[in-house]
Amino acid sequence: MSSPIEESVRRNSESEGGEAETPEHDPHFEPIVSLPLVDIQTNEEDEEELVKIRARLYRYDTGDHEWKERGTGDIKLLRHKSNNTVRVVMRRDKTLKVCANHFITPDIRMNVHCGSDKAFNWSVFADYADETCKQELLAIKFGNPQNAELWKTKFAEAQEIVRTKCSLYTQDQFSDDESSITRSEDTDTPEPKIGDKSPDKADRPEEAESEGVVLKLKELKVESDTAE
Repeated sequence: MSSPIEESVRRNSESEGGEAETPEHDPHFEPIVSLPLVDIQTNEEDEEELVKIRARLYRYDTGDHEWKERGTGDIKLLRHKSNNTVRVVMRRDKTLKVCANHFITPDIRMNVHCGSDKAFNWSVFADYADETCKQELLAIKFGNPQNAELWKTKFAEAQEIVRTKCSLYTQDQFSDDESSITRSEDTDTPEPKIGDKSPDKADRPEEAESEGVVLKLKELKVESDTAE
């Protein structure tokens, strides 16, 4: 007769052997509702990325007269492939909600914010982050001075692209040049003087001669009348 210890060892060995022989069962169930893949449009398909840097964005609240955080994420400069416009786009982490969306113009000034070498501020006339046109005063802070300097350099390059290659600004330059040429042509045209001879008499010598003959005939008639 086996002892209780031997009996327990035998049972454990039998259970281990049975589990080894049993194949794994991996059930597969077809989903009740199939969800197709959806291609999400970001409106960035026709643009190329000039720079992408992680930063924290602030906006100045004119009502409370203080700076308020607008979001943390990657800020990008996107250049349109056909018309050469450049815009600033920034989305918040996780939610990907837009917190900055405006075009770069040549007259925007990038200023050092509060004397920091990692922060800048600038004023934008029309920002569409809230899907409505708003004038905003924005400030941005980077993680290190190197990223801040890179942002400033790329921003200046983007302004140069807009100024020299964007059709909106090159057409204005051409119109200014044409108007200046027109003004110069107008100033070169001499004005007629009061003492100048009338062009009718100058261009008609035959009429002048005929008038002289008539006067002589009248003088002869007067002399003949007096002689009689």
